[in-house]
Amino acid sequence: MSAAAAPSSSLNLVSNLRPQEWRRPTIVRRRNSPSSVHILVQTHRDKGARSLASPLFSSPAGGENAAKAENPEEGRPRFKWAEVGRRATEEQRIAISKLPFKMAKRCKALMRQIICFDPQRASLSDVLAAWVKIMKPTRADWLAVLKELRNLNHPAHLEVAELALLEESFEANVRDYTKLIHWYGKQNQIQDAENALLAMKQRGLICDQVTLTAMVDMYSKAGHFELASKTFEEIKLLGLPVDKRSYGSMVMAYIRAGMLEQGEILLREMDELEIFAGSEVYKALLREYSMIGDAEGAQRIFDATQFAGIIPDARLGGLLINAYAATGQSDKALFAFENMRKAGIELSDKCVALVLHSYERENKINKALDFLIDLERDGIVIGKEASERLAGWLHRLGVVEQVELVLREYAANETNHGLCTS
Repeated sequence: MSAAAAPSSSLNLVSNLRPQEWRRPTIVRRRNSPSSVHILVQTHRDKGARSLASPLFSSPAGGENAAKAENPEEGRPRFKWAEVGRRATEEQRIAISKLPFKMAKRCKALMRQIICFDPQRASLSDVLAAWVKIMKPTRADWLAVLKELRNLNHPAHLEVAELALLEESFEANVRDYTKLIHWYGKQNQIQDAENALLAMKQRGLICDQVTLTAMVDMYSKAGHFELASKTFEEIKLLGLPVDKRSYGSMVMAYIRAGMLEQGEILLREMDELEIFAGSEVYKALLREYSMIGDAEGAQRIFDATQFAGIIPDARLGGLLINAYAATGQSDKALFAFENMRKAGIELSDKCVALVLHSYERENKINKALDFLIDLERDGIVIGKEASERLAGWLHRLGVVEQVELVLREYAANETNHGLCTS
């Protein structure tokens, strides 16, 4: 069965074929989704099937003007490799002129074709097939082209990467498939990532922890907790030590699923193994506890960050103070604020505003004013957010004159600060 006749709704993968029967997978575009692909596996007995490296060109090799291609089953016009200078636009000429000076000529030749590519004239697979036929690229050439397309953020980057995997000269390995899966994940193309994973396995490449971690991360970001959990367990079944990135991706899956306690348990499991998650994982968990007003959970995670060797900053401090403020525990909010000051953490104006918010929730105006006086004695001047928080509170209390005084003092402080720094 040819690629053109293959069903577009599933992967026709035969799991127990003998090794000599395998043929490298062919990627074809879905008609209803030009931005994604199906990866189909065919056998050597599919004589009528067409692949990127099939002998479709009937002209002598050597030179950019040599190759011709034809795709009658899809009704495409015949493709002819020719210099693109005459039909290039001014924008394209500028892009071509910026290609790296040290880039190999064969790579520049392909880059010119891609920069000036017109889908009405031919398919990108035909362009690449012509390049392979004429230029005989090595893996280094493929990688140079992909790197430049990535640097240019070119829209054809992903498609070229897909097609490169099919070429023997590219010498595809597990990491190449992992990168493709990662790119699919960033675009939330879950089905395509799964297809790429299956195609990789069918080529006999062993799926490792790095590849499965990319899948966990993708499932986590897409909100597919069950798939993330199942893939994480598959990582453990590999029998290799689970690393920081794999654990971190799974903790994030728990956080996104709202399963904060389970995420915290997994963090403790990591601690026992002396594997510490990145600061972004701790911050994400602390943020969730803070947003739901779980002050005890927020305090536990704040303490855990220090055991993990992460130095608390104003952002972490603000999340902890917010957790206490949200639950009306102004004394603990102030205690956390003062402890961080003693530890030498330079707290932001937002932290001051959060302490004021905690006092406002309990209607403790006198304590709030005492707090501000203590800050002033220590040479700390409140900023815009804290001033607006206090002004709004005083306004709701009907103390209009005090509101005007607060705003005037803030404006004066801003002016003085500007003069000192100019």
